[in-house]
Amino acid sequence: MSDDRSLDRKKAVPAIVGDPTDLLIVCGLAGASKDMAHLTNDGDNIFTMAGAMGGATAMGLGLALSRPDKKVLVVTGDGELLMNVGTLATVGILKPANLSILCVDNGHYGETGYQESHTQRGVNLELIAQGSAIPNTRTIDREEQIPEAKKILRDSNGTSFILLKVNTEPPPSIKRSMDATERKVAFRRALLGIA
Repeated sequence: MSDDRSLDRKKAVPAIVGDPTDLLIVCGLAGASKDMAHLTNDGDNIFTMAGAMGGATAMGLGLALSRPDKKVLVVTGDGELLMNVGTLATVGILKPANLSILCVDNGHYGETGYQESHTQRGVNLELIAQGSAIPNTRTIDREEQIPEAKKILRDSNGTSFILLKVNTEPPPSIKRSMDATERKVAFRRALLGIA
């Protein structure tokens, strides 16, 4: 595995996710929320976190368990996932077939001042996901691996975890709604299929 982190998140995330409209999406903070809000135009099917660092994977797990009829995607960053990495063990034990996790790893804590994260210093989140008994895992650090990542995320018959190594370029710039009530109501509409 190389650690040159040459992939640009602005291109790699949309290429892996594809059309997001058929997914229920829960995002971690900062870059992950911007990645997906930009891709979905801050649509109703995306719940973007604000101020709840470490909670995206647990929230996505609960959503996947309560709605086995829907494909659930958690998009998180390395810093956010490291805040609650133990959740991967619970994901691995419960193994909801409809849950995929995409961790966008730039090796930095983007929300707190851009310090190096543990992944920049040797922590391997894919190995943690494997050790947590998540059945389908991959590290993606080259463009030619993106189609395989998309297939795993979209078509796996089982829980999947994709670790996407990206460079330090910023996420897309988007003015997204930070109103928690507005986001909750919009996401509830998508969850219940209310137009």
